[in-house]
Amino acid sequence: MGDSFGKLLMLLGVILLIAGVIFHFGGKYFGLGKLPGDIHLSRGNFSFHFPIVTSIVLSIILTIVLNLISRK
Repeated sequence: MGDSFGKLLMLLGVILLIAGVIFHFGGKYFGLGKLPGDIHLSRGNFSFHFPIVTSIVLSIILTIVLNLISRK
């Protein structure tokens, strides 16, 4: 059991690393966070940004990638 748990932790670490790189560089190179449908409100000193479409797109991509990885 320890061997499979270790592999799972390493896989999760790699996935988090890739997700971190995508989020860090996503806005600059891929337009993530600025897709049509993302909500951005600005009123005086208040600013609210909710990237709903970006979240949906990343969810679909991660679902496909994880299904391809876990398929045996």
